[in-house]
Amino acid sequence: MSMRFAELRCKEVICVNDGQRLGYISDVKVEVPEGCVVAIVVPGPCRILGLFGRKDDYVIPWNCIRRIGPDIVLVDIKPCDCRVPRGKSGFFG
Repeated sequence: MSMRFAELRCKEVICVNDGQRLGYISDVKVEVPEGCVVAIVVPGPCRILGLFGRKDDYVIPWNCIRRIGPDIVLVDIKPCDCRVPRGKSGFFG
């Protein structure tokens, strides 16, 4: 299966454990030498009315993705297990 990042970015991520909507994919983490996608990144929910930034991001390992549909991505992971503080998604640090 092949998919462009632009197509993946338009999809909503939903947890199959509890049906919680995590948000929309904003980025992917890729292993550079192999070119393999390691994880998807979903921005955390907005804080009070969006004025005070966002909460922690969700970094979801690729092996936790169960199904990629035309509109949604189903993941099998608890949201608290994949939270990473904003700015520390493991890309540069």
